[in-house]
Amino acid sequence: MIYDVRHITTYSYDAPVAFARCALRLLPRDDQHQRVLSARLEMKPLPISRNEREDFFGNRVVDVSLETAHRQLRVEARSRVEVRRDEPSLLRTSPAWEEVSRQAFAAHTLAPSSPAHFIYPSRLAPIMEPITLYARKSFRQGGAIIEAAADLMHRMRADFRYDPKATVISTPLLEAFERRVGVCQDFAHVMISGLRGLGLSAAYVSGYIRSVPAPGKECLEGADASHAWVAVWCGPEEGWIGFDPTNDREVANEHVVLAIGRDYDDISPIHGILLGPGEQEIDVGVDVIPWTGAAA
Repeated sequence: MIYDVRHITTYSYDAPVAFARCALRLLPRDDQHQRVLSARLEMKPLPISRNEREDFFGNRVVDVSLETAHRQLRVEARSRVEVRRDEPSLLRTSPAWEEVSRQAFAAHTLAPSSPAHFIYPSRLAPIMEPITLYARKSFRQGGAIIEAAADLMHRMRADFRYDPKATVISTPLLEAFERRVGVCQDFAHVMISGLRGLGLSAAYVSGYIRSVPAPGKECLEGADASHAWVAVWCGPEEGWIGFDPTNDREVANEHVVLAIGRDYDDISPIHGILLGPGEQEIDVGVDVIPWTGAAA
């Protein structure tokens, strides 16, 4: 499947901003399941400097500096991405989750994809006993890792309510968990926290999900904004498998990966500093449209 992705972020400031320096993670990454056919990033006002690099986890980062006084900053990312994931096999098997945990702790490599980086707590996905106990109900002794992770995802979809107005990025994880409400970032962090509490490796994935549902399918939650889900390391043979607790489904061809990290802090789409008084408002719009052959 090929998608045209458009992600527009607009910051409006109460007073002119004299200087800004930002790291932008808005260009999709290439991996074994997707190929970036084209990508471009435009800003207004134009930055005085711009440099593209890869971070440790292989995500594309564009560092920019702005010295033109402005009261509005507009960042537009456009890309065309081919996604080619296989449908999950009904006949597949996976090892017991306890064995996968043992293998993760025994990992001998610190390569970016190593489970060693994703097994320990991070600032936005700390290990918390109530969340660990919640996750443990899905992980019975000797249970297969994929089935157990899927069960946790199913339970979260049944127990949690999606509400874009209920939380902000600074809402404490335990508060979102206890209230059983939030958005995709909250659900991903809760699931990651629970898995790590059990000694399993789980990564935070940012990206997009198609805006226009396939014929006969319902529109997915998070379709009009950047999305987030969880990648679980399921052993050396199965590798990393994506689970979307917001929509209660394994990650498939509706999902486009933007970046991968330990939590949102690692891969926030726009991160930086600015010099200027007053408050700011942010507006974000996302479209993920199946490519029809027309120009992006």
